[in-house]
Amino acid sequence: MTRSKLAHGAFLLLIVALYVFLIAPIVIVVLASLNSGRFLVFPPEGFSLQWYVKFVNSRAFMRSFMFSLKLAALTTVIASVIGTAAALYVVRRARQSTTLRLLLVAPLQLPGIMTALALLIFYYAVGLGGTTYLGLLLGHVLVCMPYAFLTVSAVLYNFDRSLEEAARSLGAGAWRTFARITLPLIKGGVLSGAVFAFITSFDQFPISLLLGGVGTTPLPVQVFDYLRFSFDPTAAAVGTLNIVITLIVVIVTERLVGLESLYWGGQR
Repeated sequence: MTRSKLAHGAFLLLIVALYVFLIAPIVIVVLASLNSGRFLVFPPEGFSLQWYVKFVNSRAFMRSFMFSLKLAALTTVIASVIGTAAALYVVRRARQSTTLRLLLVAPLQLPGIMTALALLIFYYAVGLGGTTYLGLLLGHVLVCMPYAFLTVSAVLYNFDRSLEEAARSLGAGAWRTFARITLPLIKGGVLSGAVFAFITSFDQFPISLLLGGVGTTPLPVQVFDYLRFSFDPTAAAVGTLNIVITLIVVIVTERLVGLESLYWGGQR
């Protein structure tokens, strides 16, 4: 009994330490953003919302913030469509093709800076240029698409295709079967991948750093440039807003479909 209690206590202590390790950076950033002092330090010298006001009043920050939102939204749509189509093909037509699956998830296995450098060299080689909006968008889609592919694939591996066969036997065409049967049943995987894609794109730094240019500066790069010359809590305020946006995305997803549908393939 004593050993059992000790093991149980050690396990609980490990869980608590893990949660502290994960949550402590978030708490530190949030508290630092409320610092009334002039510099980014912890613990804060006092509490103030002045750095949020400075962020809102900064034309450069707001321009980058809105640009990142639009870029992440467009990236999410494109990555979700491509990732879903790729998952359907791999699971149903090329299930034995390990090479194809590895190629589709390769951006997750490589350091982000290496992917960005490879894209930059490729863009110049084909004459696209390295700092265009199109090049930046393609880079974001490349690193976000694997999330959609993996989540949709996980749902499709347990998909009951007899439902599609029943719809086809009743006269429904391929597209109508997909819209009425397949898509509603895999929506959990699609939305899960979309959430990961949006968050990844919005916070993407290596791709944005090398492929962004004048007029195409996402928020992470803007924060990086800002910290090179200023070290006030405005950067912490931006980080806190990123945390809030992530929470909003998760909450909206929960309200629309329920978080459990993201794990059970949309079948509630």
